[in-house]
Amino acid sequence: MGDFDDLIKANEDFAEHFELGGFDGVAHAGVAIVTCMDSRIDPLRMLGLHHGDAKIFRNPGGRVNPAALEALVLGVHLLGVERILVIPHTRCAMTQFTEHELRVKIGQSAGVDASWQQFHVIADQIASLQEDVQKIRTHPLIPERVKVGGFMYYVDTGLIDQKF
Repeated sequence: MGDFDDLIKANEDFAEHFELGGFDGVAHAGVAIVTCMDSRIDPLRMLGLHHGDAKIFRNPGGRVNPAALEALVLGVHLLGVERILVIPHTRCAMTQFTEHELRVKIGQSAGVDASWQQFHVIADQIASLQEDVQKIRTHPLIPERVKVGGFMYYVDTGLIDQKF
């Protein structure tokens, strides 16, 4: 069995009953979500959305980095985004270590020096969330008409709480 055979088989089963084709790529609910890559987060379902409703950008910690801003600008001007939600979560691994500790931990796991790698750990999630929301609200290519909110997702309850 190949390394990916189980996933290829699952994809074949998925494609056999595929009914999601034909979408135009527009965010039909006008929503964009920036959130963490954490597998405990189901961005569409947690907001009552469905396939085709939202643009989703995921990265470690759910931070608004340059790539996220690029995606949001494209979403706003080309893909129907009118509301942006930034949603980090509780018990995030990016909040558990200092940059140095994470470099050491990754270096030990990889068996090579990782002191050069940036991991962008998060010392204060609420301060980082506020900073990220401001980055979007003040971006020259994101108009004021676009609503931007900062939320915290609680991985143990499934609830979100608006902070900004």
